[in-house]
Amino acid sequence: MDILNVITELSHEFGTGDYVRGGGGNTSCKTEQTLWVKPSGTTLKGLQPELFVALDRGRLAELYDIKAPADASARESLVKEMMVKAALPETSGRASVEAPLHDSLNARYVVHTHPYIVNGMTCSRQGAEVCREIFPTALWLDYIDPGYTLCMRVREEIEHYKQQNGVGPSVIFLKNHGVFVAANEPDEVRRLYAEIMSKLTSQYRQAQVSLDLPMGDVPGEAELTGLRQLIHEAVEDSNLAIVAEGFFNVAVGPITPDHIVYAKSYPFMGRPTADRLESFRAVHGYLPQVFSFDRAVFGVADNEKAAALALELAIDGALVEQLARAFGGVDYMTDRARDFIEHWEVESYRKKQMQQ
Repeated sequence: MDILNVITELSHEFGTGDYVRGGGGNTSCKTEQTLWVKPSGTTLKGLQPELFVALDRGRLAELYDIKAPADASARESLVKEMMVKAALPETSGRASVEAPLHDSLNARYVVHTHPYIVNGMTCSRQGAEVCREIFPTALWLDYIDPGYTLCMRVREEIEHYKQQNGVGPSVIFLKNHGVFVAANEPDEVRRLYAEIMSKLTSQYRQAQVSLDLPMGDVPGEAELTGLRQLIHEAVEDSNLAIVAEGFFNVAVGPITPDHIVYAKSYPFMGRPTADRLESFRAVHGYLPQVFSFDRAVFGVADNEKAAALALELAIDGALVEQLARAFGGVDYMTDRARDFIEHWEVESYRKKQMQQ
């Protein structure tokens, strides 16, 4: 089977809610000369062979030798420009910002996802220690800003791993981010993922932490109408889309970049009023996209798709926080890391693509 068809099949297989939310995750395949990678802002489930962005690996390798600007915006702008130049003319779309990381892995197929089962470990206080114990051959990296900084750091760590082990890693865990799996055969990708999910599931069961998120019943339509009205009045915008779910324990801080991008870093807790929302905005710089009060949790955005995504990520974040209890509790992203994601142009682009 053609490798583009294979990676498309893998993208669909690992593009379900057990592995990614929204436009999260990315996949790639490669030959010696060409890397095909998922476009930014698309879903794994929606990929087709012709949608992958083809990159000249020789041109892409020029990234590894540049002296990158210290300023984050200038650095990422330069990297984006160089990746555009590396794209082959027969393809369109904007390559995933993690394309250089995919290129640094020698395996033919790479599948990167953000499963809540995995992030229960990667977003926990004891994640590194647990990873060394149950995944001794995997590569673990503490949190690094996505983009060029991440790609170059992972490239260095891959080279170090090769020097120590004679081969590159097949599995890479990134703190507060997710997992990369690399293999030359699609069935090996599947086997590695099955092993990861099975081992972590066993850990949660041993710790008596449920993989099911307790959720209350969705309030009746009459009650929901009144609760939506409270939000509309507090936000002072009757056109906002509002999607509701029954009550669950919402995560109260930033867990991963995806959670920040689609649901913002912090939810609004308690009954909303104009004054309370103004105070929230004064502290955080934005209006919340997740509201939790009375017997419901709401995703709120300019359109229904974005509101549903916010709620979906809120549910995922709650699951991650719950699972992290097995490993000492959740370890939220730092203020500096959160601030980088909130102001990163790449993530703004990805969010806009997903909301169309």
